[in-house]
Amino acid sequence: MFIAINLSEDTRDRLLTLRDELRSYSRQGNFSLPENLHLTLAFLGECDARQTTAIKAVMDVISFESFEMMIERIGRFKREGGDVWWAGIRDNKILFNLQQNLTAGLRARDFILDKRKYSPHITLGREVISEASPRQIEPFGETVSNVELMKSERIGGKLTYTAIYKKGAKTYNE
Repeated sequence: MFIAINLSEDTRDRLLTLRDELRSYSRQGNFSLPENLHLTLAFLGECDARQTTAIKAVMDVISFESFEMMIERIGRFKREGGDVWWAGIRDNKILFNLQQNLTAGLRARDFILDKRKYSPHITLGREVISEASPRQIEPFGETVSNVELMKSERIGGKLTYTAIYKKGAKTYNE
């Protein structure tokens, strides 16, 4: 399981153009499926029913306003056997606070989370061997007004992400 920001169709289409461009410069890679493009806020791993209830409780108490999320660069994490290529998110205080509040709440409920500094990105491909270069792109993005708890499973050999719980941004009449 993981908590994520799922993307609009327009943002997904623009990311697919970037993914396909990367693929055209690559000798190999496992490229993200359109329906699996998302921004992870917290990776949780395998969770039982009790843990799932705890995650939902943490999501219920966080509060955030809708915000603009902008994608502005293409980068990679170097890996043996092929790199992880991604679309990077512009620094954003609301996004950072949202992620920090989620992880603090999860840690308070004994979830063990990655301790690395949060680096918001949308994975375009894994195990990629490419002639492409990291670069700035013309920024694009969308308004974020929800975060979702996602279940990850293989269905018919295909990695499938399913939203099982949603938390919306606060509205002005709250």
